[in-house]
Amino acid sequence: MKPVLAVSIGDYNGIGPEVILKTFFPADNLPFIPLVLGHPAILDFYNPLGTLPVHYAGTVSAIRAGRVNVMAVDEVAPGDIKPGTITKQAGLLSMKAVEKGIALCAAGEASALVTAPISKEAINRAGYNVPGHTEFLARETNCKAFVMMLVTKSLRVGLVSTHIPLKEVAATITRAAVLQQLTVMNRSLSMDFGLNHPKIAVLGLNPHAGDGGVLGDEETEIIIPAIREASSLNIRSEGPFPADGFFGSRAYEGYDAILAMYHDQGLIPFKTLSFGGGVNFTAGLPIIRTSPDHGTAFSIAGRGMANNQSFREAVDLAWQLIQNKVTTAK
Repeated sequence: MKPVLAVSIGDYNGIGPEVILKTFFPADNLPFIPLVLGHPAILDFYNPLGTLPVHYAGTVSAIRAGRVNVMAVDEVAPGDIKPGTITKQAGLLSMKAVEKGIALCAAGEASALVTAPISKEAINRAGYNVPGHTEFLARETNCKAFVMMLVTKSLRVGLVSTHIPLKEVAATITRAAVLQQLTVMNRSLSMDFGLNHPKIAVLGLNPHAGDGGVLGDEETEIIIPAIREASSLNIRSEGPFPADGFFGSRAYEGYDAILAMYHDQGLIPFKTLSFGGGVNFTAGLPIIRTSPDHGTAFSIAGRGMANNQSFREAVDLAWQLIQNKVTTAK
């Protein structure tokens, strides 16, 4: 049987169901079997004309090739679906879908998990006190060392700190943290992406990468020592580079990946350069997980306007990583 690709439906009041439907049409020639985790009523709501062949599967053994298979993870009535609205119920189902996807991958019943966007406010209302997908996936898979990476075919950006307030960032930038992220990224670039002895650029934390200590000493006291230690472990990394000049001069083209110190430092230039086609990949997990690099887009939900390019890229990357994993295992 073809590999099963699990897809958590995300917040069903956002654009997740729409981009899923757009991506998997037609479904008969796919090299894998898509299994959407959510509820049949959601796809019925967003697929009123039945243009996409959908099969309702109660178990993995009941799925069918050439169809978009749907498995219920919670109860949903048609009246519960309200595009553009933040609700506790949608938040609860979106996280139950992620939990089910993790379980299927851990059991070997699915080869990878693609997660559609969730609403952090909705999942918080549902009782999930987590900052986002990445941290939740790491916790549920008991993964201590992981890197949130944004990926396109020509650009890969990883982060030292992820979803935390800006005022807390500096305290999280330690020598051990930078070294750990370099180690995880290097291993992922080699094992997941098949790159031989990859080269990683490291950004500074402060403006102008500290200007020799004038604008902060994190570069000289933390980042440079971490880069030197990484080198002793045969990890090729260079820097720290001032973030503005690094991207402005297109220096990123000379590297296989970039390690940024905090969320917006890496994601603003990445999203500017990726033109809506970026993918969120969690390196270091024991399972393959990808996601589009956008949110729920409540403002256009249910209007048929959603662009599925990033979601399609997330599916394509998941499939590539599945194939790379098989090749590496051989």
